[in-house]
Amino acid sequence: MAMTERKHGFSLPSYLPNRIKVVCLRPLADDTYHRHLCGDYQKLIDSCLQRKKFTLRARNKSLGIVILVLLAAAILAAYKLRQDEPVSYSTAAVEKGEIKQVVEATGTINAVITVQVGSQVSGEISKLYADFNSRVKKDQVIAQISPALFEGTLAQAQADLQSAKANVSAAIANTLKAKAAEVQTKSEYERNLGLFQQGVVSQQVLDVAKANAESAAALVSASDAQEQQARALVQQKQAAVHVAQTNLDYTVIRAPIDGTVVARNVDVGQTVAASLQAPTLFTIAQDLTKMQVYAKTDESDVGGMRAGQKVTFKVDAFPRESFEGTISQVRMNSTVVQNVVTYDTIINFDNPDLKLFPGMTAYVTIPVATSKADAIKIPNAALRYKPDLPPAELESLYKQYGISGTGSPAEPSSGRSAGNAKSISRNDSQIVWKLVDGKTLEPVRIATGITDHTFTEKLGDLNGTVKVGDQLVTGIAQGRANAAPRIGGPGAVRTR
Repeated sequence: MAMTERKHGFSLPSYLPNRIKVVCLRPLADDTYHRHLCGDYQKLIDSCLQRKKFTLRARNKSLGIVILVLLAAAILAAYKLRQDEPVSYSTAAVEKGEIKQVVEATGTINAVITVQVGSQVSGEISKLYADFNSRVKKDQVIAQISPALFEGTLAQAQADLQSAKANVSAAIANTLKAKAAEVQTKSEYERNLGLFQQGVVSQQVLDVAKANAESAAALVSASDAQEQQARALVQQKQAAVHVAQTNLDYTVIRAPIDGTVVARNVDVGQTVAASLQAPTLFTIAQDLTKMQVYAKTDESDVGGMRAGQKVTFKVDAFPRESFEGTISQVRMNSTVVQNVVTYDTIINFDNPDLKLFPGMTAYVTIPVATSKADAIKIPNAALRYKPDLPPAELESLYKQYGISGTGSPAEPSSGRSAGNAKSISRNDSQIVWKLVDGKTLEPVRIATGITDHTFTEKLGDLNGTVKVGDQLVTGIAQGRANAAPRIGGPGAVRTR
């Protein structure tokens, strides 16, 4: 807004009448001036300002209406142009080649035989003779548990054995003494018996001699029993010595197989406690040149896998390299995780360069079916395409080409016997849309075989024909997404 007549720093709008451009200055006590308009002229100025604001509002409103009208016209014109825009389709060509249907699985690499070496006795680790990646032989000493306590136990058991053997000797001597006494008392009894018959000795003397003889015989039996008990005690002490010696031998940890130490779980000075379960000291893999992959395969895939099948797999350590193996077995023991049932598939492979280590993750590819080398390959994207039309209109288009949308497939075209057609169910057939002359679409029902999830094998034509090089529609590249296709054939019209 233009300003005119500036007095003492105060400006008035230029559109005010000259008669109100008066500035009254009132002196103040502090020698400064307070600017203000004189009484009646203030109302005139306010009235002029209100009229100016109303004029500006009316002008802005008219401009907004004009802009809205132009915007609506542009949208309408764009929609009309869109209506008349031709439809362009994305297509993919039918190819010829081999198709391999595979099963993808993830597994873990393991040695064929892995042994966990533990300890049957408790004690402190005093020495270690093997470490990670050490190559060991069977019965090689790999660790030592402190033997002091076990040596003391063995010495005590050996002393007890010697004491038991001494008791056996004493028992033998007692037996011999008892037998000698038995002989003497028996002789006395026989002599007194003769004298009694001659009337030389009394009955009392005879009875005493007889009792002494019988007592000596009983003492011999008791001595024999004590001797047997002493001999049994010797055997018991010998067993205690054997146990003590065995426990002492267990303090020396030996490798049970030839192999490589892949894990060491103890250090020198660490105490191991063998109670209900033996502690694991080492893990030894027998032969890392022959290994296995434990692959988790889904229950829906195991039906196509057999022992002896060749497979390939990759690992993250060598992403550009592919390794080969052979299925040895599919184990029947299932695993259920979050309602998904999987089975362990064991894959044997050679590892001569020791490039692959136990525990690596393997990404396994198992071929379960292979087509002919010259099979006709239908792009899977073409099998998924379907025009965006009402069901009734789409069914009518199918009938125009002899295709029953909900019933069984129609009779096969030339080159395919009726017997073969009957062997293919509706679930094995698909409808594809062939682009003819770059302008019209033609629906064709085909029989499908195996798939590699990119291409699907065509087993035959059921309604119409699809050959190598034909362009099959995979989607709409330009135009309205719900535009109806131009259907080829006699009497065909473009539907809207």
